[in-house]
Amino acid sequence: MRPLAGLTVLLTLFITGCVSMTPEERRALDNQTCSSYGFRRGTDAFANCLLNLDLDRRAASRAQFEQMQFNTPLIIYDNRYRYYRHRRW
Repeated sequence: MRPLAGLTVLLTLFITGCVSMTPEERRALDNQTCSSYGFRRGTDAFANCLLNLDLDRRAASRAQFEQMQFNTPLIIYDNRYRYYRHRRW
């Protein structure tokens, strides 16, 4: 019975780890981060901090997508032989 309980806990942790943050949670975390840097809410510096965090997040997401999409080798099959051709962009 005990291994089943351990498996249940691991499965629950795995499932909750797959759920991404809601926009409200992300915004609250970003507000907290910018406040911890010393920026005050309602100032231009605070708005720039939030903007930079969002731009960094988007750039990381784009880089991860490109890595996932273009990092795998292209496999070309021919009647006589098959070979790998790596894409170089």
